[in-house]
Amino acid sequence: MQETLTIALSKGRIFKETLPLLAHAGIVPIDDPETSRKLILDTNREDVKLVIIRATDVPTYVEYGAADLGVAGKDVLMEHGGDSVYEPLDLNIARCKLMVAGAKNRPETPARLRIATKFVNSTRRYYAEQGKQVEIIKLYGSMELAPLVGLADYIVDLVDTGNTLKANGLEPLEHIADVSSRLVVNKASMKMKHRQVKKLIDLIAEAVNERRGV
Repeated sequence: MQETLTIALSKGRIFKETLPLLAHAGIVPIDDPETSRKLILDTNREDVKLVIIRATDVPTYVEYGAADLGVAGKDVLMEHGGDSVYEPLDLNIARCKLMVAGAKNRPETPARLRIATKFVNSTRRYYAEQGKQVEIIKLYGSMELAPLVGLADYIVDLVDTGNTLKANGLEPLEHIADVSSRLVVNKASMKMKHRQVKKLIDLIAEAVNERRGV
């Protein structure tokens, strides 16, 4: 009898875009996370469960073995830091960019910038690489408001179409990283459940390549 594999996913865009990849691997959830209150979803396979958690918690669940595999955005993994999980596959879904953004025609900036972001570690790393010291203000949402009310000089945030920035008189200024969702694997699971995990990675990789026309 095969051991159970637990896959950590977050609701919304990542879940929807991961479904076809899982389907290619023969995994289809029986419950819909948008309508079900269950946090552990059954699938058509007795040996595969899905856990639905916050996107930012996926690397933690995988690192500590509460999930064998997970799908997390590169932004979340950069913020989580370290080599605590394997990252074998770029799924090429939920694509966007992590960028510095600010007001158009902004006057001369002060010597020590104030940056509003929820990506504190990535922002600090980015400016440290340039030899700049910045004051980072952690916010959890409505990032675009910070420069408009004088809370911060710039923001660091994910940019997809750029429409929200534009609507608030801001524009993307500096590119920090391209972001897409990655498959991550617990290190112990990779050893202890190697055959199951490797087969799943190979099938998902096949689906990713088919979508890209490789």
